[in-house]
Amino acid sequence: MNYSRFINAVSAARKPSPIRVLTAILAKSPPSMISLASGAPNPKLFPFAEATIKLRDGSKLILDEERMNVALQYGATQGQADLVNWLKDLQNILHKPPSAGMKPEAGGLDLIVTTGSQDGLSKSFESLIHAGDNVVVECPTYAGTLSALRPIGCNLLAVATDHNGMIPDSLEEIMSRWKPEDAKHSECRIPKLVYTIPNGVNPTGASLTLDRKQAIYKIAQKYDLLIMEDDPYYFLQFNKPVPSFLSLDTDGRVLRFDSFSKVLSSGGRSIQGREELLQWHYADDEYLTYEHSSDDEIVEPKEDEEEPPPPEVSEAIERLEVMVGDLLHQWGMDGFKEHIKQVVHFYQSRKDIMVNAAKKWLSGLAEWDEPVAGMFLWLKLKGINDTKKLIEEKALAKEVLLVPGCAFMPDPDAPCSYVRASYSLASDEQIDQLQSTVLHIHHQLRPGFGDSFARSSSRMIKIISVKVPLMPVNTLVILATGDLRVAIDERIQR
Repeated sequence: MNYSRFINAVSAARKPSPIRVLTAILAKSPPSMISLASGAPNPKLFPFAEATIKLRDGSKLILDEERMNVALQYGATQGQADLVNWLKDLQNILHKPPSAGMKPEAGGLDLIVTTGSQDGLSKSFESLIHAGDNVVVECPTYAGTLSALRPIGCNLLAVATDHNGMIPDSLEEIMSRWKPEDAKHSECRIPKLVYTIPNGVNPTGASLTLDRKQAIYKIAQKYDLLIMEDDPYYFLQFNKPVPSFLSLDTDGRVLRFDSFSKVLSSGGRSIQGREELLQWHYADDEYLTYEHSSDDEIVEPKEDEEEPPPPEVSEAIERLEVMVGDLLHQWGMDGFKEHIKQVVHFYQSRKDIMVNAAKKWLSGLAEWDEPVAGMFLWLKLKGINDTKKLIEEKALAKEVLLVPGCAFMPDPDAPCSYVRASYSLASDEQIDQLQSTVLHIHHQLRPGFGDSFARSSSRMIKIISVKVPLMPVNTLVILATGDLRVAIDERIQR
């Protein structure tokens, strides 16, 4: 593939810092190398000597003085070499990319460690997109991605989705506005990339099937699209994983974004793709530094002064890389897979509790598809045109917080009847109380919705009184006749 058409003018003009190149050479050199080139501080003056970290299984991870010095010192832009190599091996085992075994300089894959989702995604977008470009995204999609794209000034083209993720026919319909040969002409505004979350979409919990991935890849080949495969929930799949876009990538048109943030620690991310494409990220890493952020927020880049900021692998993440790298080597591949099994079991049980609570409280008043991965339930509230008011005015007053669906829409001003509920942290009781509160708020906003409730108010009061022992402590619900007025949080003694 000719990657020059994908790189924007600013990134194409950047060249790697000579000092950073020497740093990478030194990192790969034998201990006998004598270097007077580095401007790194002497680690003997650092106050931290060693650390012992207790793991949840009772074992310990020990960072001796040598490893601590590595953790505290500046490192290569690509990331700690031992961690990078371990991650490459993991990718080859899990995804078996067609170019596995090939050296990066010969057309094989390379990998960069980044400091969280916003860092890697933002650098990629700023490397690839010009202001005015058309960019294809799912609808709905990750709010952080939308926050990263909007300031660039690109046009977001929304592809329809359902319970199986992105719909290929919708993608083809959008791309059919152009001819495939338009990709050869730089003056055309044909999209250059499509962004997708293939598993456990944040916010819907949907995952692409293999058939859809194959269809999307063929469309990408037809119109010469890059596929940005953002897969932070790969290790939170409740069914057997299907091959990734990376595993289908015979052309080198996939940039894959992986994450340990859901299974080991926040901030652990990587990008994998062809070396010819990632080389532009190396240069950008030395000019763009993003603060670490959670998966639901973006932090703006630091202002550059006379000199570029330090490499994107910040000092804090450098220490995390050493700790994670040592842990993975201590566990081995089998130990890591066993840990993932425990993670999947936990989130699957939380998902079941959330879905059962929705069935208990919201049947007939809301629609949802059961998540197949991830940590979110995507609820459509019937009769509610826009949930923004429900969240900002009603739910917050009841000390319940959800995310209104408009946060995940390419057009944030369009009304949206969805909300996103996360089941990762809430207790069983909190999940049940949240769903019941949504029910009562729904009735407050739509007093005429569901006439069957009004016609049988006396019977409803009887039903509710039977259910009181199953409800959260100190909660009594009274449904009044006629306008379905709701009185919540009346304290009772059990």
